[in-house]
Amino acid sequence: MSDLETRRILIATRLRTAREMAGLSQGQAAKMLRIHRPSISEAEAGRRKVSAEELVEFARIYGVSVSWLAGVKVESADRERDRIELAARKLRALKPADLDRLLKVIDALRS
Repeated sequence: MSDLETRRILIATRLRTAREMAGLSQGQAAKMLRIHRPSISEAEAGRRKVSAEELVEFARIYGVSVSWLAGVKVESADRERDRIELAARKLRALKPADLDRLLKVIDALRS
């Protein structure tokens, strides 16, 4: 596999991961980006090239950095920030009662 193919697969995988972590379906993402859903599917499968402009828009709606989507190595501080942001996105999706229970568990772990 060439470096270009490896890069395309990495970008495709990160596009899918970022979309799923953002809690969006392919259809929702396509609507936000004003493109057809199969375009999302093809990009996530690595069968469609993603332009620089599209990469910026993907990063914006998914709440991740362009460099992460592009597979650029990030410093450990960036990775920690990305993990915290991911946790925050997942927490946002919880029901209020579940969030309250989780906060109690976190308090118990800290004491």
